[in-house]
Formats: sequence, structure tokens, C-alpha cells
Amino acid sequence: MAELITMPAIVADATEAVLASWMVSAGDEIHRGDPIAEVETEKATVELTSEADGVVDRFLVEPGASVEVGAPVAAVRAAGEDADAVERLLASAGGDRGPAGETGAEAPTPSDATENAPGESERSGEGGDSPSSGEAAQRSSPSAGRDHARVFSSPLARRIARENQLDIASLPGSGPSGRILRKDVERALAARQEEAAVPAPAEPGSPTPEPASAERPAADAPAPGYRDEPLTGMRRAIARRLTESKTTAPHFYLSVDVQMDALLATRRQINAALEGTGGRATVNDMILKALGAALTAVPRANATWEGDAIRYYESVDLAMAIATEGGLLTPVVRDVAGQGLGALSRATADLKDRAARGRIRQHELEGGTFSVSNLGMYGTREFSAIINPPHAGIIACGASEQRAVVRDGELAAATMMTATLSADHRVVDGALAAELMRSFKHTLENPLAVLL
Repeated sequence: MAELITMPAIVADATEAVLASWMVSAGDEIHRGDPIAEVETEKATVELTSEADGVVDRFLVEPGASVEVGAPVAAVRAAGEDADAVERLLASAGGDRGPAGETGAEAPTPSDATENAPGESERSGEGGDSPSSGEAAQRSSPSAGRDHARVFSSPLARRIARENQLDIASLPGSGPSGRILRKDVERALAARQEEAAVPAPAEPGSPTPEPASAERPAADAPAPGYRDEPLTGMRRAIARRLTESKTTAPHFYLSVDVQMDALLATRRQINAALEGTGGRATVNDMILKALGAALTAVPRANATWEGDAIRYYESVDLAMAIATEGGLLTPVVRDVAGQGLGALSRATADLKDRAARGRIRQHELEGGTFSVSNLGMYGTREFSAIINPPHAGIIACGASEQRAVVRDGELAAATMMTATLSADHRVVDGALAAELMRSFKHTLENPLAVLL
């Protein structure tokens, strides 16, 4: 039996995702669970798996298109079933008919199956009244949708247009079949802001305004120079999650100063031994190992907030903050305490490389109990980070720098690093946080413990 494969809700609260590429071709035989496409979400690339067994009859979405959650992206028919079954399925779903065995050309609008839903239909200048039968007949043609009141657009694009008092019917669409997407609305808003910054020319024959003062004519104030850049999906996700964290999780902070000389010396010895192998241990790797050891020693801090319970974990899985061009990613390194430093270094290097190329998978951003954020390479002395929910905390590490210290009553120089814990007070109490940071500091200052 013919079936439609739809865009799943891959990320919580997401309304759409970009279908980056197809991994199969029309006519290929697929099975339930087979990866068939790559989907770009707000912060990761995810494989879309088949929901059915059969033969790929046609694709309903071109690569690069933004697709609403729940919208059909491909049609699959049973082996031996003819293309008429897909035609009937598309007709019953209210969708346009893409050519069987082809990709992209004349593909139906991704939201055709959802445009008839109550409250989703829109007219230019009107509410969500149901379309008449004459209007419904125009739906198979994008150009007809432009000529009549019906406008093909995603719900997210319509919402942004409404919020900014923008006539969505006047916009060109870049989506399949001319459908108006969020980026089309954002492009129009940016153009409107640029136009507003340019003063309109005076009409012919209009009087020249008199100077405000005979001695000093008033000059027009120069327009402030600025540039508005529409938010990316990743930036929206970061803003949403961090706002949620600061408004719902009661943060409190503890700082310790760590003497790093022994750790830096040990790291140099390790990297000298690894020379020629391609391996290399970073300070951040050793910080992760130290936090893994500390959470093993203080297991009640290895937890997450679950709303109606605190969940405690046996494995220590830690998120590592990685700055990318598009924003901050926090992939999770699994079983930090159980890995040797060499294996951990290879794992973190792989995550950094794929994060820079936009190849982090969604499941790699999920889980974990604590995060580590290190801005030492930028010369930052100390800072406080925002907890990545539902983690119990995050440790922010600053630069390792020479400072004056007192040893046995004598003034001396030492390489010091300030580490600041941001803890969720719902999960971790003050004494427990202090115990964790004491163990973390002790492990860093005694680096042989990192290698155990």
C-alpha cells in the first residue's frame, strides 16, 4: 500500500526543519528504519529514517527546502504496486502530484496536507475562513494562488508576517512551488528596515524648511549606522534554552583557584610521547577528565532535574561547549570517567571537527549531567556560565596565567586558573557543590589522578 513519509518532530518545539539532501533515489527499495535523507535542525544534522517498507516512488520536497513538521516529503509504494496508487494517495491527502520517478520538478508544496487544517488557511486581509470549492480548485497551481486570495506559505512565515504587520501576499516565495518560507519574510523585513533608514526625497514644489536659528541652521542628524541580521534557527534555539534556564533554574555560583603548573607539565610529557601518532591531549581534555573523576567521587552531583524527580546516573557523560560560526554547540562526551585520556582526546577532537563542519548529530546533543565551558584561550580570566538544562551545573574555566601566590609564608609565582561552578540549587546544595569543586581542584592539581 502506498504511504507518505512525513517530516517528524525531531527537536522539541521545532515547527520546521531543512531537508538537506536525499540519501536514496527514486525507484530504490527501502525498509522501515533505513536512513533516506539528511535533515538540518536548529543545531544539528539528523538522518531521517523511513517509516515504511517499499519502493521510493517520488520525492515531494527538493533538497534545501524548509519543511513543516508533519508535512509529507516523499511517497513510497509497495513492491509491484503501480504509480496510480500514489496518485490516489496524494489526491486524498489534498496534495499536488509530483512526477513519479523524478525529484524536485513540480513537487507538491510541503504543507499541502496541512493547509486544509482548521485555522491554517489564510486569505489576504481576512481570517481563516474555509476556502470555497472554486478556490480549492486553484490550489494545484502556485501562480493561481498568487492571482487569487489564496497564499501558499508556512505557518511560521505567516506568524512572523502578522507580528510585523507585513502583507505576506505581496512577497515572492523561494520554497517549492513558490511557497513563502520564513526566510522570505525575514528578507522582506530586512529590506523594509533598510528603506526606512533612507530619507524620502522632497516632493517637487514643496517649500524649503526654514533654519531653526539664523546664526546656526539646524543640520539633519545623521542616521545611526547599524545592520539587522535575522535570527538563524540555531540562534533562536540558544536564546530560547538559555532564557528558560535563567528564568526557571535557581543558579548559584562557587569559584576556586587552581594551580596548573603540574598539570601543564604532565600534558607536555604526554604530548611528547604522542608525537608522531596524530594524538594530542588538550587542557580541556584534562579538565573534562578531572570533572569526571570529581563526579565519580561525589556521585550525588551527577544528576539532572526532571521536574518531579532528581535523576542520578551511573555513567559520567559531560557536555563540552564548542563555539561555531553559527553559535554554541554542546555535544556530549560519553563515559568520561571510564575512558583513558587518549580515547577521550580522540573523541573530543572528532566532535570539534564535526561541529565546525555542521555534522553534529542530534543524539550527540542530548543527555549528560554537567557541562564544561572553557574561554581560557581568549584570555578571559573568569566568568559565570548559564546552565544547560536539565543539567545540574556547568563549570566555566578561565585562562591559565602567572599570578603571585603565597607558599609556606613566602611569595612565589604560579600558573593559576579560576574555575567557576554554576549550579542548579534544585539539584545541588551549597555543601555538595563545595565538595565537588574541592575534588575537581584536587584532581587538577594532582594530574596523575587524571591518567588513572
